[in-house]
Amino acid sequence: MNPIRLASSRHFNARDRRHFLRRLALGAMFFSVPGAFAEALVPTPRQTEGPFYPDRLPLDTDNDLLVINDALTPAVGTITWLSGRILDARGEPLRNALVEIWQVDHHGVYLHSGSANRTRQDSNFQGFGRFLTGSTGEYLFRTIKPVAYPGRTPHIHYAVKIKGREKFTTQCYIKGEPQNERDGVLRGIRDAKARDSVIVPFEPLKDSRAGELAARFDIVLGFTPEG
Repeated sequence: MNPIRLASSRHFNARDRRHFLRRLALGAMFFSVPGAFAEALVPTPRQTEGPFYPDRLPLDTDNDLLVINDALTPAVGTITWLSGRILDARGEPLRNALVEIWQVDHHGVYLHSGSANRTRQDSNFQGFGRFLTGSTGEYLFRTIKPVAYPGRTPHIHYAVKIKGREKFTTQCYIKGEPQNERDGVLRGIRDAKARDSVIVPFEPLKDSRAGELAARFDIVLGFTPEG
């Protein structure tokens, strides 16, 4: 797929956010009755943080990774709206969970001094973002569809930080990506259901004129507030 270059940061204005969040609310209805589907929930498996958590955070750490601060030039890549919920073991949404993501840019470069291909880095890609969940446990990022890093299938790293709890790290993968079958980190998840839980569809966003994608990755943590 050819990369899509955004025209400007106006694509992520307040109207867009409200419209997309309404869609998220509809998609979250399956989990609207805590406990009813708890037996069907699969705890998200922990995965390695990897060596490339940013060694120097960008000045802008918001949830729009395509535009840094008020820059006019956006990042290159296939625009992706990445959303989901942070849930406990019973399917209850977790409020005030700090969700962090980081990933390579369109050229396969991390926001890290040790990353390969540093000379090709897209200086307009934020590479890292944060979102603090509200009462519904929802998070939302605007980023690019992940591309491969040498030796790895395309993926996005996640960290979830909750006060009083150990930091939880995992990774999100693209459903149908051929390289998944050869990725040692992903195949290291031995339980098939657990492995499937971190592989999600990246699908065309309905009515998008810019070829945008949407992906939903719910993270189920293996504890309850009392546990």
